[in-house]
Amino acid sequence: MKDQYHKLVDPTPEQKKQYQEEVKRVTEVGKTHPQDALNSIWDYLGTFIDEYDRLAKAFIEEEANATKLYKGDESLARRALRRIQIRTQLDATLKEVREMMVYHTPPELSDVWTRFEAAYDEIVKQQNAALAEELRKAQVLAWRRRKAINHLKALATWIGAILFVTAWMWGVLILIRTSRTYQLLLSSA
Repeated sequence: MKDQYHKLVDPTPEQKKQYQEEVKRVTEVGKTHPQDALNSIWDYLGTFIDEYDRLAKAFIEEEANATKLYKGDESLARRALRRIQIRTQLDATLKEVREMMVYHTPPELSDVWTRFEAAYDEIVKQQNAALAEELRKAQVLAWRRRKAINHLKALATWIGAILFVTAWMWGVLILIRTSRTYQLLLSSA
């Protein structure tokens, strides 16, 4: 940096000021422990990622709510506009995160965007697999519940039919026993 500054024949006051500010900045950076600086960068990047994740969840929620019947006061066009807004913010945040990781990270972090992308893709695959497994378990549970309910309905139908036939049969037997014809048959025998 000094070599570049000293190569200037007659630096302007603006160049001198810029040089002094850069010297101060480099001095401050030199005083901090390298790990502190890297941790600060990781925290800053983490904040961006958290914001991206928050927007992604809002977008997913809007997408999920789109398939349900809407009974609110907001117009459907307004909801569509909000979805476009969230998607635009998502894209802008991702672009900002990518630029931060590619252009504004120190060389010590080298290919942080490439590593982040690979790790993120891996986590997304794992989460999709976990979600698919959870969905499969929920479907199996719902199927078993429907099967149990259908079994109970069939059992209740059979029990009801047996009780009905039994009650009908007892009713017929009682009617026969109390009927005049039966009494006449018993008295004639």
